Amino acid sequence: MDWNRVEGNWKQVKGKIKEQWGKLTDDDLDVIDGKRDQLEGKIQERYGYAKDQTKKDIDDWYGRQSW
Repeated sequence: MDWNRVEGNWKQVKGKIKEQWGKLTDDDLDVIDGKRDQLEGKIQERYGYAKDQTKKDIDDWYGRQSW
């Protein structure tokens, strides 16, 4: 998986992230700034997911995107 695509297009991707994980705030997304580890941490914090579940959810979401 090439996460650089997400980082490079973060402004456009933020809306898609918010659709998937609506509990993330705009401030959260500004802090995350495209960094996958930050995204994983915030999703775990907001949703109470385990690390493995969060990684799988992000991978599944990434795979569904039409880049």
